[in-house]
Amino acid sequence: MNLFSALVPPEDVLDEIAAALGSPEDGDLRWSRREHWHVTLGFYGEDDPEERSAWLAGRLAEASAIDVRLENAATFPGVLWLSVTGTGLHELAHQAGAGTEGRPYVAHLTLARFPRDRPGAASAWEERLAGFTSRTWTATEAVLIRSDREQSESRYRVIQSYELNDARA
Repeated sequence: MNLFSALVPPEDVLDEIAAALGSPEDGDLRWSRREHWHVTLGFYGEDDPEERSAWLAGRLAEASAIDVRLENAATFPGVLWLSVTGTGLHELAHQAGAGTEGRPYVAHLTLARFPRDRPGAASAWEERLAGFTSRTWTATEAVLIRSDREQSESRYRVIQSYELNDARA
């Protein structure tokens, strides 16, 4: 069991991603399921859910809602993803614990995984999605997610939601 915090795009933004992907059939890529699409804020690994939930509640108590947009595909070794932009996104992620894993925080939404020894496996998809831009939405909620490995797949379950203060409301 692993825990992480995230922003989950609204349904219409998920629809935009799905429309841009179409029905991908690429043997080298393992596509993330739509219900797993999210923007990770902080990754905590194996942790006590109650303790992490209380910690995160304290960290996000004064956090503000932010405007977020997905755009352009890119890759990490073995991962095809969409970049995420938003004023205040990095600050929110650091409040939620990003950067504690020893690497810089890069806001992204994972679309697919591929073998690391095949670095060009996602290049056609990277090109196809190079001009992708979702509508901008206001993220008014962060969530704590539990990921359980079941056979060859992960199962995600939201275990706590945290309202982000929306000064415009």
